[in-house]
Amino acid sequence: MGIGSWFGFGDRSARQSEPPPEPAHRVPTSQDLLDAVDRVEQQAKDGKVPGMVQSRLGRVARTVRDTVPRLETLGAGSPQAYNVMATATNYLPDAIGGYLRLPRQWADSRPVDRGKTPLMILIDQLDLLGATMDKVFDAVCRSDAEALVVHGRFLEEKFGSAASGGDLGLPGSAVGPGSASLPPMPTTDPGGSSPLTPPPGRTA
Repeated sequence: MGIGSWFGFGDRSARQSEPPPEPAHRVPTSQDLLDAVDRVEQQAKDGKVPGMVQSRLGRVARTVRDTVPRLETLGAGSPQAYNVMATATNYLPDAIGGYLRLPRQWADSRPVDRGKTPLMILIDQLDLLGATMDKVFDAVCRSDAEALVVHGRFLEEKFGSAASGGDLGLPGSAVGPGSASLPPMPTTDPGGSSPLTPPPGRTA
């Protein structure tokens, strides 16, 4: 038996028993992102993080939840869409998990980086993520608003200005100089005769 056979190299039966390669990572769905946010919030709740951490985490989580249904507006491959995905599945879990792995008293009182404690560092990270998610959500909303403005201008050009009420192009709907108008309705007296026509046998 050669050295290769001893370690399984070149052994067909050994190669056949090897597990198949793992499939490539799939792109998270909207539900995956929402589930990830739920998990990190539950993790923070179970770990009894301080209120200042919980409130900042809640702010980021709410913005992510509001943004996820609108990610298609940003388009495929958008850096902003990637930031939302990474925040839900990576940045938030890493920040909260890193803090919870430390002894609470030590994390809240021991300076570790330029005079800041792990708690202060976590708060800075959550503030940064919150500001970033706010910018992404604003970009999404502005994109939707711009689409509404463009559609409104299209309607204004096609049917008329909003001030005049527009013209849908229906028969008899035009109002203005040169437009056709309906003839006035004749008025009648209580006796049923028209004031413009004398009764029978009498002259005007």
